[in-house]
Amino acid sequence: MAGPLTNFFGWLMPLFVIFNADSINMIKKFAVLLLVGSAFTACQPKIIHNNEAANPGPAATTSKDVHTQCNADSIGMKHLDLNINVDMEHKRISGCALWTVDNTKNKLKDLKLDTYDLTIDSVAVDGKQVHFTLDTPVVHLGRALHIPVSKGSRQVMICYKTGESARALQWLDPQQTHDKKHPFLYTQSESIYARSWIPCPDGPGIRFSYDARVTVPKELLALMSAENPQQKNDSGIYHFKMELPVPAYLMALAVGDISFKSIDERTGVYAEPGMLAKARYEFEDVGKMVHTAEQLYGPYRWGRYDMLVLPPGFPIGGMENPRLTFCTPTIIAGDRSLVSLIAHELAHSWSGNLVTNATWNDFWLNEGFTNYFERRIMEQMMGKSYSDMLWELGYQDYVQAVKDFGEKSPDTWLKLNLAGRDPDDGLTDIPYEKGSHFLKLIELSAGREKFDQFLSGYFNSHAFSTITTEQFLNYLDSNLIKGDTALKNKLRINEWVYGPGIPANCPMAGQERFAKVDEERRKFLVGTAPGELATKEWSTHEWMQFLRKMPDSLPLPQMTALDKAFAFSKTGNSEIADLWYILSWKSGYEVAYPAMNAFLSSVGRRKFLEPIYSTMMKTEKGKIYAREAYLKYKNNYHPLAQESLNKMIFGK
Repeated sequence: MAGPLTNFFGWLMPLFVIFNADSINMIKKFAVLLLVGSAFTACQPKIIHNNEAANPGPAATTSKDVHTQCNADSIGMKHLDLNINVDMEHKRISGCALWTVDNTKNKLKDLKLDTYDLTIDSVAVDGKQVHFTLDTPVVHLGRALHIPVSKGSRQVMICYKTGESARALQWLDPQQTHDKKHPFLYTQSESIYARSWIPCPDGPGIRFSYDARVTVPKELLALMSAENPQQKNDSGIYHFKMELPVPAYLMALAVGDISFKSIDERTGVYAEPGMLAKARYEFEDVGKMVHTAEQLYGPYRWGRYDMLVLPPGFPIGGMENPRLTFCTPTIIAGDRSLVSLIAHELAHSWSGNLVTNATWNDFWLNEGFTNYFERRIMEQMMGKSYSDMLWELGYQDYVQAVKDFGEKSPDTWLKLNLAGRDPDDGLTDIPYEKGSHFLKLIELSAGREKFDQFLSGYFNSHAFSTITTEQFLNYLDSNLIKGDTALKNKLRINEWVYGPGIPANCPMAGQERFAKVDEERRKFLVGTAPGELATKEWSTHEWMQFLRKMPDSLPLPQMTALDKAFAFSKTGNSEIADLWYILSWKSGYEVAYPAMNAFLSSVGRRKFLEPIYSTMMKTEKGKIYAREAYLKYKNNYHPLAQESLNKMIFGK
């Protein structure tokens, strides 16, 4: 049959170069189905839309998200079918994103989606090619893609390729990986970076389900935040399904020489082959963590919980991508001492992934809840004195963040105002620590049993939906405070949510274990030899307290004695190493500098890089050293880490 079908294949032909023969047949079939109506959707598994998910929460918030240019608040973005090719040689993703939409309610004539450094090759609506436009770029936000639609529009297909400035993508050459044999790609879509590898409604308050078909080199494995394979196949073509609605920032992709080991029936770990055994040992107790979390706040709703240990350049500790947490290798300490980070990412399966902040101004609703939940998991597994250490270290981070911003800074409010700014400006310790301490205050004031019942109800009633700060406060008032004026006055909610700094009623952690650490440090500072200190049973957190509270600098003989007794310059524990290198720089302990250089060359986590570089930048000698080190190692760092370090070191 000639006519529309011929024209449609003509439009698709330029895309065939990115697919193999199997893909071409699939596209032809797909084109025919589009032209005969909506038959394509009948071939898909049942899609669980927002209003169909188990225990649906309230309707999506109407609070304006200033960090997306899309109009998905007026048109339903139901499902994404993604078909992409990952070109490791040319460091480019190309393919087509097919959106199933519902425009019957508002009857828009213009669908707007977020893009950032994407080349849009073509757009079709219900199988017919249409003329699209791209707005001029907006700082931080990218370019809005305008697509003409009508009331009956159901399928919008965008064919595109990524650019060199895709902020979500980290392309690694073999020498930048752990095993140094094959290239590697991973994404980091939070906060607004999904738009740099998928044309999408890129706001945390917009949820959709997705299926994906990803073609990669045959020697590599592809993984996504979805149902995943556990071994490579012969074709290099992988299919993924996420039937539960998620926001775009939880879309994730990794491609590399990756292997898998199970932990129990629903948990496991992926890593490069050379890292896999270490990672599997480190995560031995993750299955127990999942059970512990369920005992606290209800069933885990995402099926499997797996982890992927990424190459060293990963810029953050972990990313809570549904079903597949991305995590830094810096938590592989060899003694399972840093797995509280996994407890944090697991907790996001309830706070963040299940119930999501509606905008990035409400970010504390993700991270404050998750920090609190993480510490409850660790208390249940390790005891109160252990979780008290986490609370105290977190409080110290909170104090430092307030000091850095200024006690009156609005950036120390829980409810932020990030209009006109990069939402990453809000990814500080404030939402994590002020948020979790606020929840701790509520727990202590209302009683743990009552608060746990409240949180369980909160997660159930808002599952698979989004929420603003104001909606949460209304829910808190209606379901926990319930007219209890004494409780409300005790909480002083406005001081926490809409006020700066550290409220006077901030709860403090128990000091049972840290009091002993502080005494041992005092002994050392007045002359006790390091080998005579009572440190044998210390955890990583006790060592962190020991080093954090040291004077700004120490005499070289004391630094030498500490290093000889505890081998800090040779430690494989990144938390301890970072603190030691900072102290070494301030003290002029040059013996540690080679190890510090090796650390800077192999670790990409901003939590560790920024304090070391910022310490060096405080002196003229340090500025020279920092610039030389950064220029030497920056290609090992993620683009997001490079952005922040460029500002710090070169002021741009």
